[in-house]
Amino acid sequence: MTGKTESSVLGELKEKILEQKAEIEKLKQQLKGPAKSSGGHGGHGGGDVSEEDIANYLDEPFYTTSLKRVGWLGIFLASLSFTAIIMNSFEHTLEKHIELSYFVPLLAGHGGNTGGQTIGTLLSALSAGTVQPKHAAKVIFKEALAGVLSGMILGVIVGPVAYKLMGISYHVTTVLFLTMPLLSTVAATLGATIPFVCIWFGLDPSVIAAPAMTSLVDVSGLLGYFVIANQVFKLYGLEF
Repeated sequence: MTGKTESSVLGELKEKILEQKAEIEKLKQQLKGPAKSSGGHGGHGGGDVSEEDIANYLDEPFYTTSLKRVGWLGIFLASLSFTAIIMNSFEHTLEKHIELSYFVPLLAGHGGNTGGQTIGTLLSALSAGTVQPKHAAKVIFKEALAGVLSGMILGVIVGPVAYKLMGISYHVTTVLFLTMPLLSTVAATLGATIPFVCIWFGLDPSVIAAPAMTSLVDVSGLLGYFVIANQVFKLYGLEF
């Protein structure tokens, strides 16, 4: 009886071991599945950056890297000439309200920072595979809302500081307060949109996205700033 009992116990143990082994193999296959399905180049829709990509970058001569970038940089530099056209178009407004010029660098820097944060976050997510091109609409909408909220919070902070501590006039402070949410929204939206556009056209977002965003935000932000200024001055009955 003892021999039969021992053999039955051993048989049960063997069955359990085989069952556990089968479950382990099943789990391994499930873990391998997502890794295979998330393939692709990090800059083109998700997946880890391969060792080959890293090696190519490290081995690439500096002049090759420069030549790859300088064309796009030249295009975006030319587009920034529109900022000079905008400034010239609103020259009369600047002459009447010189305080507006104080905040042009601040707004340009803020737009670049906002869009840069969005692009950096999105490119990391695309590289890790947690975001795919099919998520574009959801990502853009989310970043636009985040931009609105960030701009409102910063506007509430910057406005009183400009008015109370810097002695800026009330009407220019109002312009600044209204411009911050608009600029933040535009920058965040462009920062979320441009990488997807690059992917759809087969371009490298890591090279194009940041300078494209900066150029577009500088031009659109400056134009929005002066348009808002003219409307606010008109509301206050001021010359512009």
